[in-house]
Amino acid sequence: MVTKTLDAMAAGGMYDLLGGGFHRYSVDRTWLVPHFEKMLYDNALLASAYLHGWVVTGEERYRRVAEETLDYVLRELALPEGGLASAQDADTEGVEGLTFTWTPEEGVPADLLQPFEDGRFIVRGDLDDELRVRLWKLREQRPKPARDDKAIASWNGLALAALAEAGRRLERSDFLDSARGIAEFLLGELSDDDGRLYRTYREGRAKNTGFLDDYADVARGLYELHVATGQLRWLEEAYRLARLAVELFGDDERGGFFLTPKDGERLIARQKTFDDNPTPSGNSMLAEVLLRLGRIYGDEELERWAVGVFRFVAPAFGRAPHFFGHALSALELHFSPPRELAIVGPPGSEVARAALAPFDPNAVVAFGPANGVPLLVGKDLVDGKPAVYVCERFACQAPVTEVSNSY
Repeated sequence: MVTKTLDAMAAGGMYDLLGGGFHRYSVDRTWLVPHFEKMLYDNALLASAYLHGWVVTGEERYRRVAEETLDYVLRELALPEGGLASAQDADTEGVEGLTFTWTPEEGVPADLLQPFEDGRFIVRGDLDDELRVRLWKLREQRPKPARDDKAIASWNGLALAALAEAGRRLERSDFLDSARGIAEFLLGELSDDDGRLYRTYREGRAKNTGFLDDYADVARGLYELHVATGQLRWLEEAYRLARLAVELFGDDERGGFFLTPKDGERLIARQKTFDDNPTPSGNSMLAEVLLRLGRIYGDEELERWAVGVFRFVAPAFGRAPHFFGHALSALELHFSPPRELAIVGPPGSEVARAALAPFDPNAVVAFGPANGVPLLVGKDLVDGKPAVYVCERFACQAPVTEVSNSY
């Protein structure tokens, strides 16, 4: 089911075969004709999906789509301050899809052209590298759609997670550099003096109180950046934001998390949202983050808060599971046997790379040495070598220092 969906989405139409990145959604049953807007959150989430598809199957086409999608994000949405803009418009000079569609006279092979409207066509099919480059150069001479240059904290958090993991797995230092820049932007321009997140940033001004999903998505991105770089700062910031989210958004009486903070704008009723459509809800993303950080820090309170989310959404799982994909993933993490990887030494070491190579979404990872992080307390290099400690609720096996050992 997964590979069929990934292949169909990337065939062309919804996916930009020339410039990378996904248009917002399809308006037909064959996933050909898109609404041509490109959203940051779609591309961040889909880049991760294709990256994981490559890790699991080894199919290079998924790796290529993941890379091209993130290349698109950095090429077209990067802001000078280090963050990412929200979207590219669907229209160019008032015409839907003008930048992305073609006429038969422009040198596209006829078998690759699928009808759109007003005598223009969409490219779908297999393009060789020479044809792709030639058409790309032609298209780059056209006017481009306008860009929504507003940076949104939660969407930048999703992109941060995608870039950090892709940078690590694909050995793309430029992706990691961009991820660090986004993290600095989120903790700088998009944070106030007390370390609380704003919702939006545009033209030098941050404004609007951060929502639950801002805190959850940014914390998740910072955690992935820690795994990718081994730098303790990002783990500590993820933990700080997660605990702050519990304080600001948690419902002490019934469990779960409100969308707005307790000291935000006074509303008739504070909302809770749980559906993961089109992005993970703040509740499901924060539940996952709390489970991961709770296991790293030995913080049972965070795990209890996560379980409170599952109690809210459990009755709806059977009725409409497609609306709760991320919540179900977090629930699987909750029920999975605890598996903690305490890694001492640089993430580029052979033993660390081997430990992190498989797709293991239910493992949690922390890099040390760091005596301030409970999972890492007392763990150090072994005879001067990087080491991986495989643990279950802080009960750890003997450290592994050679790749030949199994994990």
